[in-house]
Amino acid sequence: MTKPFQTLSRRWFLGALLASAAPGALAQPLTRSLRPAPRPEDRFRAAEADQLIARAGLGGKLGYVVADARTGQALEVHNPLLGLPPASVAKAVTAVYALETLGAGHRFVTRVIATGPLRNGRLEGDLVLVGGGDPTLDTDMLGELAGQLKAAGLHEVTGRFLYHAGALPDLPAIDPDQPDHVGYNPAISGLNLNFNRVHFEWHRAAGGYDVTMDARAARFSPRVSVAQMQVVDRAAPVYTYSSKGGVDEWTVAEGALGKEGARWLPVRRPALYCAEVFQTLIRAHGIVLPAPLPASAPPQGVVLAQHQSEPLAEILREMLKYSTNMTAEAVGLSATIARGQTPAGLPASARAMTDWLATRMGVPRAHLVDHSGLGPASRVSAREMVRVLVAVGPDGPLKPLLKSIPMRDAQGRPVPGHPVQVRAKTGTLNFVSGLAGYITTGSGRELAFAIFSADQARRDAVAPQDLERPPGGRTWVAHARRLQQDLVARWAEIYG
Repeated sequence: MTKPFQTLSRRWFLGALLASAAPGALAQPLTRSLRPAPRPEDRFRAAEADQLIARAGLGGKLGYVVADARTGQALEVHNPLLGLPPASVAKAVTAVYALETLGAGHRFVTRVIATGPLRNGRLEGDLVLVGGGDPTLDTDMLGELAGQLKAAGLHEVTGRFLYHAGALPDLPAIDPDQPDHVGYNPAISGLNLNFNRVHFEWHRAAGGYDVTMDARAARFSPRVSVAQMQVVDRAAPVYTYSSKGGVDEWTVAEGALGKEGARWLPVRRPALYCAEVFQTLIRAHGIVLPAPLPASAPPQGVVLAQHQSEPLAEILREMLKYSTNMTAEAVGLSATIARGQTPAGLPASARAMTDWLATRMGVPRAHLVDHSGLGPASRVSAREMVRVLVAVGPDGPLKPLLKSIPMRDAQGRPVPGHPVQVRAKTGTLNFVSGLAGYITTGSGRELAFAIFSADQARRDAVAPQDLERPPGGRTWVAHARRLQQDLVARWAEIYG
């Protein structure tokens, strides 16, 4: 069932409708350029924007729109209808989609269910770990669940140990075209743990390396067997991956390791990973469970323990701050399912969100392939993104969740106490950069803006082995971000 924004009133919805109907607002059908006809005294300003773009030297394509966040009046545009990859700016759209559908106070629940009676500490039936799609569940939280079972008096289980992850579809990766080893491209399921990543650590030892694969959190770091690592004497590739018998089998090039180090690797079978870690944690309480097995259907029985996530608004705040892809996908899928659909994968769920954009936000031309922006085939124009920001409004639920972006001086250093305040979402892929959000000028005027840039030719030219760190990529992104800063500073000064 679709729920209205819990934090918004009828007045908000009427305001959004009036803004979309106001003459000159972004929600009007586009019959001509949104750029206002320049007054003679404003001509130097347009030239200045062109100079900023030329100085950045990005190549490729650029589109931006800045508008009054309350009326939707377009103030300055450049290629406003040009659809470009939004990258992680798409997470801001996902946040609005989830807030409207699930509500800001929604909590994901992970349960442990007994299918039979518990008598004198003996469970006469199966014990089932049931996921609710929580994207924030970690090993310490599983440890708390295990402690709850001990406190409930459980000592022995006569039946099976099952796990159920059907709250969300089982997906092996967000974007299948990403390198196998990048931790920002994990699997998705109804049972997720540690953002579906495993901690790989190595230390040089006599005759080779000591390696560990564990489910690391602040309190608990149990080792796992569902992911295994072998150090191989080779120069390249750095990592290889295969799946045999339900185990993630990794190899790493010895020459790439150095003395010691660690990194997070993606997990491809997160539900089994979660179940194995839970089995280890509950064993520490003296409760021995058999090997975990998947449950074919949601179990019926008594809830012996449960963990509730933080409210959705807090989950989204963290997602927007750290740009967590797995959170975006789990939240977006959950919202689509709550709307009565059963998406088989991310493209289907993204289509549902795209349809919502068209009908709810008046954005009919956007094309999204996931909820995180990791897929490079997504396209959103600056005009469409600003239309969403204006519809939600600077007093709506999105702005407080967005990250504060500091204004910087000519040397790129943050300026403390700067009168211009920016709350926005960044987005970065190889030779793709975006920034969209709200500007509060020194005078208090609220602006909504979106800036998208992409050099598709350079992106297409990146060799497969360079996808994680392409040559020239960091420099290009640095120039794109400097241009974003320059444009935001310009708009705050001119339109404030």
